[in-house]
Amino acid sequence: MNYQALPKVELHLHLDCSLSYDVVKKIRPNISFETYADSFIAPPKCTDLADYLTRAVKGFELMQTKEQLRLVTLDLFDQLKADNVIYAEIRFAPLLHIAGGLSAKEVVEIINEATGEGIKATGVEARLLLCTLRHYSEAQSMQTVELVNEFKGTYVAGFDIAGDEAGFPLDNHIDAYDYAHKHSICCTAHAGEARGADSVWETLDDFHPTRIGHGVRSAEDDKLLDLCKRDDIHLEVCPTSNVQTNVVATIQDHKADYIYNYGVSMSISTDARTISDTTLTKEYGLMEKTFNWNKEHFLKCNLEAIRHSFIPEELKASLRSRIEKAFAEE
Repeated sequence: MNYQALPKVELHLHLDCSLSYDVVKKIRPNISFETYADSFIAPPKCTDLADYLTRAVKGFELMQTKEQLRLVTLDLFDQLKADNVIYAEIRFAPLLHIAGGLSAKEVVEIINEATGEGIKATGVEARLLLCTLRHYSEAQSMQTVELVNEFKGTYVAGFDIAGDEAGFPLDNHIDAYDYAHKHSICCTAHAGEARGADSVWETLDDFHPTRIGHGVRSAEDDKLLDLCKRDDIHLEVCPTSNVQTNVVATIQDHKADYIYNYGVSMSISTDARTISDTTLTKEYGLMEKTFNWNKEHFLKCNLEAIRHSFIPEELKASLRSRIEKAFAEE
């Protein structure tokens, strides 16, 4: 099956974890491919999520000026176009990009503007999600969610929490999620990756997001899967990344197929195109090879991704129509 040719939707994608060699070379002309691969791409097996995330540092270190942020954003649009992604939600943490003197607001302005430029240049539709991080203070989380509110009506479409869920509790971020709900801000939250089903339970209880980033360890508790089905919680599943971060030992142990067959809403994403050295086309091929997934599985996942995307109904309808038409013709 030629999955590259099919239009695809990606909901879980980190900007600072998706720098191609081309864009890194523009920012650091002397870097060799060997150095790039060693610094930015994680091995097939990391010790854990924290080990995997050390590669993200290399990404955001090169994203501290207006031109760097613009280049990285436009580069990701080129990658998405090459992968035939027609809609993506791209997430980043504004406070990771202020070391060079930019304010958090300027960071969002720059990436928002570059997103408009990328959409125009490639035809790929996209929206931005602003992330707080697990180790952040309550004030940093509030600052991030307030930026989402300030940029309402632009390409900024939602709020997320990322980072090392095993190392840091939720306490500092409850007020930020309360603020998000009071201001009708769409929310997702990383959970069920570095920790088990209990992490998803507490995230749903404390944050009330409509989607869970990863969430694959929800499969450890059928009662939790029942709740996800009942409340229509969408899981943003990233298979290759989960193997690398030791959520599962091998791809054969991955629970994506179990979650799908259970009837929980889910879709497939790359998580980090560079750190995981992957594309959505590769992820689809992996699911086909490992679990005998076919076109129908991916059609369902893409339609579910559109249904749970943080965009207006008119755009959802347009994307849905493009997906259904292309899949019917393939």
